[in-house]
Amino acid sequence: MKKVSPNLPSLTALAVAGVLAGETALAETPQQTLAQSGTQASVKGPADFFTGDARIDPLFPENDVANYSGAYVTFEPGARSAWHTHPAGQHIIVTSGVGLTGTSDGKIDVIKAGDVIWCPPGVKHWHGAAPETAMTHLVVTASKDGKNVIWEEHVTDEQYHGE
Repeated sequence: MKKVSPNLPSLTALAVAGVLAGETALAETPQQTLAQSGTQASVKGPADFFTGDARIDPLFPENDVANYSGAYVTFEPGARSAWHTHPAGQHIIVTSGVGLTGTSDGKIDVIKAGDVIWCPPGVKHWHGAAPETAMTHLVVTASKDGKNVIWEEHVTDEQYHGE
């Protein structure tokens, strides 16, 4: 016969305590929220920050726990953002089409559906559609001190075409 130490709780007692603790934790846990597709209005990319036709479809704002936001941005052929930086960086995931992204050193990369770009904090860049093809990307942009982007001048046609 095995001897059970009287100082150790039984497995049953531990299981019951775990279930009760779980019920308590669930009752105090914030609930998920759902933003139904189509319930958030699309916004035209403002002419101060975009050349050509761009549409922004917000997905989620930053909140008191997560200091990042997300959106789909769709660029019609030839459309692009102005030069800008992100104080806390940005991830870009191309979801459809073909686009371009350029940095202040003159490098331009072709980006396609499935490509993922990490833009570190402070890197001056732009992104948009290829000249003949629309492009949509998902952006997840972090904030620092309440700011997620610093807009600069427009990208010229020569810069966009790599001339």
